Amino acid sequence: MENTIIKVGGMSCQGCVKNITGVLTSLDGVASAEVSLEAGEAKVAFDAQSVTREALVGAIEDAGFDAE
Repeated sequence: MENTIIKVGGMSCQGCVKNITGVLTSLDGVASAEVSLEAGEAKVAFDAQSVTREALVGAIEDAGFDAE
């Protein structure tokens, strides 16, 4: 299991946090996702054999947020 921190921009409320958490945890290979509105980031534990960090960033961007 690998861990990564993804900077997330464009979040304004807890609804955004729930949206991003749901998007990330729905991906195959994601064990957990902790999204912080205050820190502007997502901490994700994932299986690198199943999903890439780039795919995680892409999923956040597809949900309408900035990610890097």
